[in-house]
Amino acid sequence: MNSQISKKSLKISTHSLLIALALGWAGLPALAAEQSFLVAEKLDPQRLLPPPPTDPLELAEDLAVVKRVIAARTPQRLAAAQWDDDHEDASLYGATLGPGFDLAALPATAELLTIVKREASQAGKTAKAVFARNRPWAVDPAIVSICDPNDKPATSYPSGHGMLGYATALVLVELLPNRAQAILARAQDYGFSRVVCGSHFPSDLRASAMLSTYLVDHLLQDAEFQVKLEAARVELQAAKLTL
Repeated sequence: MNSQISKKSLKISTHSLLIALALGWAGLPALAAEQSFLVAEKLDPQRLLPPPPTDPLELAEDLAVVKRVIAARTPQRLAAAQWDDDHEDASLYGATLGPGFDLAALPATAELLTIVKREASQAGKTAKAVFARNRPWAVDPAIVSICDPNDKPATSYPSGHGMLGYATALVLVELLPNRAQAILARAQDYGFSRVVCGSHFPSDLRASAMLSTYLVDHLLQDAEFQVKLEAARVELQAAKLTL
Protein backbone atom coordinates (compact mmCIF):
# COMPACT_ATOMS: atom_id res chain seq x y z
CA MET A 1 0.00 0.00 0.00
CA ASN A 2 1.43 3.37 -0.92
CA SER A 3 1.52 6.40 1.38
CA GLN A 4 -1.34 8.08 -0.45
CA ILE A 5 -3.66 5.13 0.24
CA SER A 6 -2.44 4.91 3.83
CA LYS A 7 -3.01 8.59 4.32
CA LYS A 8 -6.65 8.11 3.36
CA SER A 9 -7.13 5.90 6.41
CA LEU A 10 -5.97 8.78 8.64
CA LYS A 11 -7.97 11.49 6.94
CA ILE A 12 -9.75 13.99 9.15
CA SER A 13 -12.58 15.66 7.26
CA THR A 14 -11.75 19.34 7.00
CA HIS A 15 -15.46 19.97 6.52
CA SER A 16 -16.18 18.19 9.79
CA LEU A 17 -13.45 20.12 11.56
CA LEU A 18 -14.84 23.45 10.45
CA ILE A 19 -18.41 22.47 11.31
CA ALA A 20 -17.25 21.32 14.73
CA LEU A 21 -15.44 24.60 15.16
CA ALA A 22 -18.53 26.58 14.21
CA LEU A 23 -20.84 24.59 16.47
CA GLY A 24 -18.47 24.69 19.41
CA TRP A 25 -18.65 20.92 20.05
CA ALA A 26 -22.07 21.22 21.65
CA GLY A 27 -22.32 19.54 25.00
CA LEU A 28 -18.69 20.08 26.01
CA PRO A 29 -18.03 22.09 29.18
CA ALA A 30 -17.77 25.85 28.75
CA LEU A 31 -15.07 27.98 30.30
CA ALA A 32 -15.74 30.51 33.01
CA ALA A 33 -16.27 33.97 31.56
CA GLU A 34 -13.32 35.43 33.45
CA GLN A 35 -10.88 32.76 32.26
CA SER A 36 -8.22 34.22 29.97
CA PHE A 37 -7.35 31.54 27.44
CA LEU A 38 -7.60 27.83 28.00
CA VAL A 39 -5.13 26.38 30.52
CA ALA A 40 -4.21 22.76 31.07
CA GLU A 41 -5.57 22.49 34.60
CA LYS A 42 -9.05 23.49 33.37
CA LEU A 43 -9.23 20.59 30.91
CA ASP A 44 -10.88 17.25 31.56
CA PRO A 45 -9.57 15.12 28.67
CA GLN A 46 -11.74 12.19 29.69
CA ARG A 47 -14.81 14.30 28.90
CA LEU A 48 -13.38 15.80 25.73
CA LEU A 49 -11.91 12.73 24.04
CA PRO A 50 -12.86 9.11 23.59
CA PRO A 51 -10.29 6.79 25.13
CA PRO A 52 -7.70 5.18 22.85
CA PRO A 53 -8.93 1.99 21.16
CA THR A 54 -9.16 -1.04 23.41
CA ASP A 55 -10.98 -3.45 21.11
CA PRO A 56 -8.40 -5.99 19.85
CA LEU A 57 -9.51 -5.59 16.23
CA GLU A 58 -9.27 -1.79 16.38
CA LEU A 59 -5.89 -2.01 18.07
CA ALA A 60 -4.65 -4.44 15.43
CA GLU A 61 -5.80 -2.19 12.57
CA ASP A 62 -4.27 0.90 14.21
CA LEU A 63 -0.93 -0.88 14.39
CA ALA A 64 -1.30 -2.40 10.92
CA VAL A 65 -1.71 1.06 9.38
CA VAL A 66 1.50 2.23 11.03
CA LYS A 67 3.34 -0.81 9.66
CA ARG A 68 1.94 -0.32 6.16
CA VAL A 69 2.96 3.33 6.12
CA ILE A 70 6.47 2.49 7.32
CA ALA A 71 6.81 -0.27 4.72
CA ALA A 72 5.74 2.08 1.92
CA ARG A 73 7.66 5.21 2.94
CA THR A 74 10.35 6.53 0.63
CA PRO A 75 13.60 8.15 1.75
CA GLN A 76 12.17 11.49 0.59
CA ARG A 77 8.99 11.13 2.64
CA LEU A 78 10.95 10.03 5.69
CA ALA A 79 13.20 13.08 5.31
CA ALA A 80 10.10 15.29 5.15
CA ALA A 81 8.74 13.60 8.28
CA GLN A 82 12.03 14.22 10.06
CA TRP A 83 11.83 17.90 9.06
CA ASP A 84 8.33 18.06 10.46
CA ASP A 85 9.49 16.42 13.67
CA ASP A 86 12.23 19.05 14.05
CA HIS A 87 9.89 22.00 13.38
CA GLU A 88 7.22 22.06 16.06
CA ASP A 89 6.18 25.67 15.48
CA ALA A 90 4.26 27.82 13.02
CA SER A 91 7.14 27.67 10.52
CA LEU A 92 5.56 24.40 9.38
CA TYR A 93 3.23 26.58 7.28
CA GLY A 94 6.03 28.62 5.68
CA ALA A 95 6.18 26.71 2.41
CA THR A 96 2.38 26.54 2.24
CA LEU A 97 1.86 30.29 2.64
CA GLY A 98 4.94 31.50 0.79
CA PRO A 99 7.72 34.00 1.51
CA GLY A 100 5.27 36.67 2.68
CA PHE A 101 4.57 34.50 5.74
CA ASP A 102 7.70 35.67 7.55
CA LEU A 103 6.89 35.69 11.26
CA ALA A 104 9.95 37.81 11.98
CA ALA A 105 8.23 40.57 10.00
CA LEU A 106 4.74 39.78 11.38
CA PRO A 107 4.96 40.39 15.14
CA ALA A 108 1.22 40.40 15.85
CA THR A 109 0.77 37.13 13.97
CA ALA A 110 3.81 35.63 15.66
CA GLU A 111 2.43 36.56 19.08
CA LEU A 112 -0.96 35.04 18.28
CA LEU A 113 0.50 31.79 17.02
CA THR A 114 2.83 31.57 20.01
CA ILE A 115 -0.27 31.63 22.21
CA VAL A 116 -1.82 28.88 20.09
CA LYS A 117 1.35 26.79 20.36
CA ARG A 118 1.45 27.20 24.13
CA GLU A 119 -2.21 26.32 24.58
CA ALA A 120 -2.00 23.32 22.24
CA SER A 121 1.04 22.05 24.10
CA GLN A 122 -0.69 22.39 27.47
CA ALA A 123 -3.82 20.65 26.24
CA GLY A 124 -1.85 17.83 24.65
CA LYS A 125 0.36 17.22 27.69
CA THR A 126 -2.65 17.10 29.98
CA ALA A 127 -4.37 14.51 27.77
CA LYS A 128 -1.21 12.45 27.37
CA ALA A 129 -0.86 12.20 31.14
CA VAL A 130 -4.47 11.04 31.49
CA PHE A 131 -4.44 8.37 28.79
CA ALA A 132 -0.76 7.25 29.02
CA ARG A 133 -0.96 5.28 25.79
CA ASN A 134 2.19 3.57 24.57
CA ARG A 135 3.64 4.67 21.26
CA PRO A 136 3.76 2.22 18.33
CA TRP A 137 7.44 1.42 18.88
CA ALA A 138 6.69 0.61 22.53
CA VAL A 139 3.89 -1.73 21.47
CA ASP A 140 5.80 -3.54 18.72
CA PRO A 141 9.61 -3.77 18.99
CA ALA A 142 9.81 -4.26 15.22
CA ILE A 143 8.96 -0.54 14.83
CA VAL A 144 12.03 1.64 15.26
CA SER A 145 11.64 5.16 16.62
CA ILE A 146 13.53 7.03 13.92
CA CYS A 147 12.48 10.67 14.30
CA ASP A 148 12.37 11.07 18.07
CA PRO A 149 14.09 8.19 19.88
CA ASN A 150 14.18 10.09 23.19
CA ASP A 151 10.40 10.36 23.57
CA LYS A 152 8.82 8.67 26.56
CA PRO A 153 6.87 5.56 25.57
CA ALA A 154 3.50 6.30 27.23
CA THR A 155 2.91 9.64 25.46
CA SER A 156 1.13 8.63 22.27
CA TYR A 157 -2.46 9.89 22.72
CA PRO A 158 -2.99 12.53 21.44
CA SER A 159 -0.08 13.61 19.24
CA GLY A 160 1.59 16.83 20.37
CA HIS A 161 2.73 17.63 16.85
CA GLY A 162 -0.81 16.91 15.68
CA MET A 163 -2.19 19.29 18.29
CA LEU A 164 0.09 22.07 17.07
CA GLY A 165 -0.61 21.41 13.41
CA TYR A 166 -4.40 21.31 13.67
CA ALA A 167 -4.77 24.13 16.22
CA THR A 168 -2.52 26.43 14.20
CA ALA A 169 -4.34 25.48 11.02
CA LEU A 170 -7.76 26.35 12.43
CA VAL A 171 -6.56 29.76 13.59
CA LEU A 172 -4.85 30.42 10.26
CA VAL A 173 -8.08 29.51 8.44
CA GLU A 174 -9.83 32.23 10.48
CA LEU A 175 -7.17 34.69 9.35
CA LEU A 176 -6.64 33.47 5.79
CA PRO A 177 -9.89 31.89 4.58
CA ASN A 178 -8.70 32.20 0.99
CA ARG A 179 -5.91 29.74 1.86
CA ALA A 180 -8.08 27.32 3.86
CA GLN A 181 -7.73 24.30 1.58
CA ALA A 182 -3.94 24.49 1.43
CA ILE A 183 -3.62 25.15 5.17
CA LEU A 184 -5.80 22.22 6.17
CA ALA A 185 -4.07 19.93 3.67
CA ARG A 186 -0.74 20.87 5.23
CA ALA A 187 -2.10 20.14 8.72
CA GLN A 188 -3.18 16.71 7.46
CA ASP A 189 0.23 16.00 5.97
CA TYR A 190 2.05 17.25 9.07
CA GLY A 191 0.01 14.82 11.16
CA PHE A 192 0.67 12.01 8.68
CA SER A 193 4.40 12.56 9.24
CA ARG A 194 3.97 11.25 12.77
CA VAL A 195 2.83 7.90 11.39
CA VAL A 196 5.61 7.92 8.80
CA CYS A 197 8.06 8.31 11.70
CA GLY A 198 6.44 5.42 13.57
CA SER A 199 5.77 7.81 16.43
CA HIS A 200 1.96 7.74 16.51
CA PHE A 201 -1.10 5.70 15.64
CA PRO A 202 -3.83 7.03 13.30
CA SER A 203 -6.21 7.30 16.28
CA ASP A 204 -3.71 9.58 18.03
CA LEU A 205 -4.05 12.04 15.14
CA ARG A 206 -7.83 11.86 15.20
CA ALA A 207 -7.73 12.72 18.90
CA SER A 208 -5.42 15.66 18.14
CA ALA A 209 -7.91 17.01 15.60
CA MET A 210 -10.79 16.72 18.06
CA LEU A 211 -9.00 18.33 20.98
CA SER A 212 -7.55 21.08 18.78
CA THR A 213 -11.02 21.95 17.52
CA TYR A 214 -12.28 22.24 21.08
CA LEU A 215 -9.30 24.37 22.04
CA VAL A 216 -9.56 26.79 19.13
CA ASP A 217 -13.31 27.14 19.52
CA HIS A 218 -12.83 28.31 23.10
CA LEU A 219 -9.93 30.57 22.24
CA LEU A 220 -12.09 32.25 19.61
CA GLN A 221 -14.69 32.98 22.29
CA ASP A 222 -12.12 34.82 24.42
CA ALA A 223 -12.30 38.63 24.08
CA GLU A 224 -8.56 39.14 24.58
CA PHE A 225 -7.75 36.50 22.00
CA GLN A 226 -10.14 38.16 19.55
CA VAL A 227 -8.24 41.44 19.92
CA LYS A 228 -5.00 39.67 19.10
CA LEU A 229 -6.65 37.82 16.23
CA GLU A 230 -7.83 41.08 14.69
CA ALA A 231 -4.36 42.61 15.02
CA ALA A 232 -2.92 39.62 13.18
CA ARG A 233 -5.62 39.85 10.50
CA VAL A 234 -4.79 43.53 9.82
CA GLU A 235 -1.10 42.68 9.68
CA LEU A 236 -1.63 39.83 7.23
CA GLN A 237 -3.82 42.02 5.04
CA ALA A 238 -1.05 44.64 4.95
CA ALA A 239 1.37 41.89 3.91
CA LYS A 240 -1.07 41.02 1.08
CA LEU A 241 -1.54 37.45 2.28
CA THR A 242 -5.33 37.76 2.32
CA LEU A 243 -7.83 38.67 -0.37
